[in-house]
Amino acid sequence: MGVVENRGITFWKTLQGQWNSAVILEHRNDIMIKDIPSFVVEDVAVAVVPELNKEGARQWNCYLINMRDDRLDGVLVTSTGYGQLDHQDMKTSTLRHFLDVVEPHSFAKIETLIEDVFPLNNEYWVSYYLNKDIYDKRFIFLPGTIAEQNFVQVPLINKRGVMIR
Repeated sequence: MGVVENRGITFWKTLQGQWNSAVILEHRNDIMIKDIPSFVVEDVAVAVVPELNKEGARQWNCYLINMRDDRLDGVLVTSTGYGQLDHQDMKTSTLRHFLDVVEPHSFAKIETLIEDVFPLNNEYWVSYYLNKDIYDKRFIFLPGTIAEQNFVQVPLINKRGVMIR
């Protein structure tokens, strides 16, 4: 197996005779994970709100709430449920919701939940751009927390529900 370096790109021949290449970055001890900027998510929340559907039955809707004075761009929300039910590990499908833009002081519906997932951890991983910087935060509704005793008045939606900031 031969290795050749040319202009910072390393090339090598595989056992099958094919050439591969990669840029090998210089290992620098002066740059560490602590040096990567970490932006704190503020004034953004996820809420689960019971509402009536077209047939008059109660359904649970999950919303992203932007309480900021700034627009959120490129909003991507990943949702999944996981935990144990009847002593068995359970995991729901992972869904990705592209909300694109959430305007200042507004909200956007992420998805409708079924009550069967309330005994699980319901995780919403929210990522968005704000002034060309990327922000992300995980919002996790723990098992049993989506319940009426945990209701608060959800801002902007002006309904009662469970909210995580």
